[in-house]
Amino acid sequence: MINKRLLSLAGDAKRQIVRNVLFQWLSMLSGAALTFGLGWFIQLMSEDRADISALWCILAVFTAAVLLRVFCGSAAGRASFRAGSGVKKILRQTVYEKLLCLGPSYIGQTATSEVVQVATEGVDQTEVYFSKYLPQLFYSVLAPTTLFLLLAPVYLPAAVCLLLCVPLIPLTIVAVQKLAKRLLARYWSAYAGLGDSFLENLQGLTTLKIYRADGAKQAEMNREAEHFRKITMKVLSLQLNSIIVMDLIAYGGSAAGMILSAGGYAGGAISLGDALTIALLSAEFFLPMRLLGSYFHIAMNGMAAIDKLFHILDLKEPKKSEQSLPKGALSVVFRDVSFFYEAHRPVLKNIVLEAVPGRILSLTGGSGSGKSTLAALVTGQLRGYTGSIALGGVEVSMADQQQLSQRVTLVSSAGYLFAGTIGENLRMALPNAGDDELWQVLEEVCLAEFLQARNGLETRLSERGANFSGGQRQRLCLARALLRDSDLYVFDEATSNVDAESEALIMATVTRLAERKTVILISHRLSNLINTSCICLMKSGTIMERGTHEELLENGGDYAVLFREQEALERYGNTVEYQRPAGRKAVAI
Repeated sequence: MINKRLLSLAGDAKRQIVRNVLFQWLSMLSGAALTFGLGWFIQLMSEDRADISALWCILAVFTAAVLLRVFCGSAAGRASFRAGSGVKKILRQTVYEKLLCLGPSYIGQTATSEVVQVATEGVDQTEVYFSKYLPQLFYSVLAPTTLFLLLAPVYLPAAVCLLLCVPLIPLTIVAVQKLAKRLLARYWSAYAGLGDSFLENLQGLTTLKIYRADGAKQAEMNREAEHFRKITMKVLSLQLNSIIVMDLIAYGGSAAGMILSAGGYAGGAISLGDALTIALLSAEFFLPMRLLGSYFHIAMNGMAAIDKLFHILDLKEPKKSEQSLPKGALSVVFRDVSFFYEAHRPVLKNIVLEAVPGRILSLTGGSGSGKSTLAALVTGQLRGYTGSIALGGVEVSMADQQQLSQRVTLVSSAGYLFAGTIGENLRMALPNAGDDELWQVLEEVCLAEFLQARNGLETRLSERGANFSGGQRQRLCLARALLRDSDLYVFDEATSNVDAESEALIMATVTRLAERKTVILISHRLSNLINTSCICLMKSGTIMERGTHEELLENGGDYAVLFREQEALERYGNTVEYQRPAGRKAVAI
């Protein structure tokens, strides 16, 4: 089971595999030399010819063999580690480079959870393939052949018997491979599906709780988990049964070699020392193949993961485009744009919109109305739409992906902050930015004073910025986006789950930004949209109403109803009814 495509990605791992096999072979030769020396010494003792010189000779052979085996074992271990760690680094780098080539559009072709699983645990599984399985595969061919050549002059019938029994183990492995390949493909599909469901449900846990759908999703995940458990048990059962068969062959073959050597000694064909040598080395015929069988099951799991990895590497990349986006702020024009996640279930229907520099285009509406899908289309995360989306006159689907990533920035409520310093997180947007530039964007989001009271740009962030408040995290993400200095900004619920002070600061920054950039603002909180140039209310993938805040209130449609309901809720939230003792009125405080 050698995957030529995988080997082509191995790099230096191939050289380390050769080193591993060579050192294992030398270790085996040293062991064989010690066994032959021991057989010779026992023969001398049986003939009463052993003397002090023979004793010193066997001690020298023993010392040399032990030292050589220790050295070779250590060298083989180092080569094994380098092969495994080197190929993991290469494979992860290859996946990363492929994702860069795919750009944000990879989301439409594969699940993020599958990418994560393949790049982490899937690549880890290949370590055994390169560090253990492949070296053992070649060594398992080399070792029995070498031992046969050593034992054939001693007693040919026993050597032939041992050599003929060895191929029974790889035949068992081939039979298991045919059964396991399909089963392991199902195993990884179930594993990836379960991971995808878990990630999706975890991300939408708040929504599930609000709509009391968490129980149904829990039952669904329980069914998927049970399905995965059953497949896992089938894989383990297959592995254990095949190990039993290989053990029977290994022990049976060794026993056959020993019986033949004993028969040869009884018949006078070989001496006692030769019989003991064959008996001691008979197990060495089968140990490499037996160990190969153990590694085989882990390697098969890794190969199933590698099939998933190659699926990612074979994803269709966006076509290289020679159409460059024009310099300066970018206008965005939607003309009859429709989009389908599934056939006959449109998410967007004939959208007509325009966003221009110096004005804020606002989108609002309920969950599932298509707002975030529009944002994903503008930023190039989703493709396959119908109609036209033009950035500065250039179709999004035809625009250069690298330019699109540089010129368009999406700021969402789920901006990620990495463990490290404030400076390191900000410079992800602009690696060559100086400290003055970093402090400037921090001033714009009103975080400069807060950070100056600590360690400045060297202030440490924990993973996801957990040691900062929600509002501070969101403002820091906004500062990073401002440092990028893109020409089009899309804010998708950038003020959700933050305190009122942070929300006001973020909206003030967005308003200032819109004076020189093109801004699309998506928010369910209508009070944030009051001063924007154009508000579009979306429902079921269509634009139901559009206009300024005043115009929409005058129309008295759904927007006016929603705005007044939100306004009443906010007033209610800021008012506390305090009940006085009996006989007195309740007053608002």
